[in-house]
Amino acid sequence: MINEKRKIFTIFTLIIVIFIGILLYVRINNNKEIPHDFYTQWRQNYVEKDSNSAFVNATPQKLSATALSEAQGYGMIITMMATQKNWANRTDFNHLFKFYLNHRTIINKHQTQLMSWKQVEKGKQMQNRANSATDGDLLIAYSLFLAAKKWPNHPEYRTQGLKIANDILKYDYNSKNHVLTVGNWANSKSKYYNLIRSSDIMPFIFTALYKESHDKRWLAINNHMLKALSQLSKQHKTGLIPDFAVIKDGYAKPVKAHYVATRYDGDFSDNACRIPMNLVYANTAKTDRIVKKMLNFFDKQSTITAGYTLTGKALNNYQSAAFSAPIFIAVSNFKNQGYDGLFMSEQYIFNQKLTQNNYYPDTLTTLDAFMLE
Repeated sequence: MINEKRKIFTIFTLIIVIFIGILLYVRINNNKEIPHDFYTQWRQNYVEKDSNSAFVNATPQKLSATALSEAQGYGMIITMMATQKNWANRTDFNHLFKFYLNHRTIINKHQTQLMSWKQVEKGKQMQNRANSATDGDLLIAYSLFLAAKKWPNHPEYRTQGLKIANDILKYDYNSKNHVLTVGNWANSKSKYYNLIRSSDIMPFIFTALYKESHDKRWLAINNHMLKALSQLSKQHKTGLIPDFAVIKDGYAKPVKAHYVATRYDGDFSDNACRIPMNLVYANTAKTDRIVKKMLNFFDKQSTITAGYTLTGKALNNYQSAAFSAPIFIAVSNFKNQGYDGLFMSEQYIFNQKLTQNNYYPDTLTTLDAFMLE
């Protein structure tokens, strides 16, 4: 009888071990397949090529293509991540790099290293819109430093990354508040000089720019911009942060509707949705507090919708991966800390194909698919 029980116990234990092994294999295998699948879809849907350059088309559903410096920056980073897995190569990256070089903005008749924030197709030409956007230039510079590490025998990547960093400090730096402005157009003569875009606050990039340039202004920018986020986080129980804020007398306050672009300027909307993703890998006590306060709010929602007022009222009744992807990556970094339900609810983004016609959520989802590993 005892031997029979031992035999049954051994068989049961073996079944459990095999079952767990299968689950682990499936999970590991899925984690490897997810980024490849999403990268393939993203590249096919959004990367437009000509003979020697390429851009991320933000409007593939329209007859006229549109490129954005933000899209180009994300595209260059995604391509660098793909090169690490041999799904892309240096030629792929150089095509995107060449498009950036061909579309740098001119300020006061001077060629800068900042990319024109938008290019619109007219005929067969992509025509630049004036001015730059800070987030796009930060992303492009970071991608070039990644390229410099991947291909150390090609110093042009690091050289150009440093040139961008220098021009960001030259044209997009508020020396009074020690923060980045939203673009070269928000200069000291503009009423937008003290305006900040919350999605421009990317500590991992600020740290990289400091390490590469040794310019201590990047440390000041990191500290002061995180201070502004912390101030905004404390103003509401939700911890939600607006797309845009103004710094006055050292204190950050949300802007009103239509202050810059839309009625959602002072809400947690299409820019601020990136905050959980932008902060989570900083791994500091300050950034963790900001992210976790937001996650605590999201964890109480039955469904995460596309945008909220700062007091927590939903702006829309539909979901968007642009909001869910950054949240999912954030909760993935805080495993076993009470966010299991949020983890389960937001992973839907990887259980469906990309939209094929909405650049922004598809790009953030693809980027997060790589970060998932």
